[in-house]
Amino acid sequence: MISTAFYRSLIYIFFLFFLPFRTFAMTPKDCEKMIIKGVEAMNKKDFTKSLQILTKTRKIAQDNHWYREEFLSTNNIGANYYMMLDYGEALNNYLDAYKIAVAHLDEKSEMTVLNNIAILYSRDNKIDKAKDYFSKAYELAGKVNNNTSKGLYAINLTIVYNEKGDHKTAKKYIDEALKLTADSPYYLLAKSTDMETLVNLKQYDEAEKLANELLPKLNGVEYAEHKTQVFYNLSIIAEQRNDLQKAFHFLQLAEKNNLNYDFKENLFERFSKLYKKANDIDRAVSYKDSIMVVKDSVNRIKNGQLFENSKIKFELQNSQKDLAESQGKLTSQRSFFIKGFLLAIFVVLIIFWALRNSIVKNKQQKIIEQNNAEIARLELEKEKKNKEILENQLKEKEVLALLEQEKFKNELEAKNRKLTTKALQLSTKIELIDDLIRTLSRESDDLQNVDINNIIKQFKILQKQTHEEESFLVHFEEVNQGFLSKLKQLHPDLNSNDIRFLSYVFMNLSIKEISTIFNITPEACRKRKERIIKKMGHDENLDLYNYITSI
Repeated sequence: MISTAFYRSLIYIFFLFFLPFRTFAMTPKDCEKMIIKGVEAMNKKDFTKSLQILTKTRKIAQDNHWYREEFLSTNNIGANYYMMLDYGEALNNYLDAYKIAVAHLDEKSEMTVLNNIAILYSRDNKIDKAKDYFSKAYELAGKVNNNTSKGLYAINLTIVYNEKGDHKTAKKYIDEALKLTADSPYYLLAKSTDMETLVNLKQYDEAEKLANELLPKLNGVEYAEHKTQVFYNLSIIAEQRNDLQKAFHFLQLAEKNNLNYDFKENLFERFSKLYKKANDIDRAVSYKDSIMVVKDSVNRIKNGQLFENSKIKFELQNSQKDLAESQGKLTSQRSFFIKGFLLAIFVVLIIFWALRNSIVKNKQQKIIEQNNAEIARLELEKEKKNKEILENQLKEKEVLALLEQEKFKNELEAKNRKLTTKALQLSTKIELIDDLIRTLSRESDDLQNVDINNIIKQFKILQKQTHEEESFLVHFEEVNQGFLSKLKQLHPDLNSNDIRFLSYVFMNLSIKEISTIFNITPEACRKRKERIIKKMGHDENLDLYNYITSI
């Protein structure tokens, strides 16, 4: 029994010696693998795990003077805090990474961290600071002839100068960026930034031409932000040309493609401005209220994130404290057992004490592992519940969107029915006037009554006024927004009477009803229909109703 305990104690002592040396014998490649694991955890938004791995890696790199690994660890710790919206901690780590790059590494590392610092200042609305760091990165890229990076930094400088209102300087940088990024993945970003700059410079024709070139290329989720910005700028152009209908159309497309929650505030601000310009005060006020809702939502998200950040920092500090205590205990135990091994290897009491200490630690370790497993299980359940809540919220939003769509459809149908009723009432009114004129005319011929002749004249004036009533197209356009503009765009040769005729066909009125409204015979009405179909460039057998309702 004693020999077994002695043997186990020797194994225990062996591990106390061997494991610390094995940890100490880590290589830079091992550190790089740990950094990759930390970055993967960060991309999965498991910031606690990522920071624990990267902090440990940085300590190992610092102890061994591995500056590249220390730089990468520090830079990615800054990236973690940036994604957690903790800009103060992010900046501190980026500045530490910058010091390492300047003192020990190459210009590429220096450019990387300069760009990160500039993006951080830009996100925090410190435009002048962002400009200074982007300029440093831009100059450094030029110094080392890295055209791709220089092009990217030129794009960033363009964005900064646009925000500052210095659009001429912005144009200078974007022109250079277009040349430098012609064969790089940043070319579409450069083009969309160029379009925004042209709009700021009020060069609307050139900006619109560039937008038409860009839009067919901006397919896929990865280009959603660029596409949103292009539609947003097209809306500005349309507004400047006093084409509010197009301005609304492009702004709606921008809202449809937008995936950036922060940009909603800009979209709602423009909607409010356009509705105010269109004298639709209720909608303008409604969108102003929506801006406040978006701001409140963003603040709630940020506050929640800051709370999570505090929890992560607390957990990280505890983890570092536990690690330091564990390392201290390990160092102390190793020193103790070295002395014990050298001075009293055969002392049985020391061996049994070591064995007992090992058993206690194993039990404690099992308890810790069980506790960690329970914590992980609870966190997983919490994550599942959060996911279910998000899914339910998404479903509710989808249902609300469908209800809104159905409501709009019903309103449109109701307005069309009202318009149809009005057109038919007009038709009936015309027929009634015609009958009265014919009846009174016969009476007038028989009786030669002057009063009857005067009445006939009054009815003819009323008949003429009824036929000349032009408010129909205005009401029709309000109900069926976009139809008339599409029709004119497809068939520019159509005159106003042709368009009015097609509007009645769109409302599914019969030839007889249309002929009454136009005060012509049904035969003349059919000939007009054939003439319009021919003018539109279609075969006379075309089903006109199906064609125009599919536009």
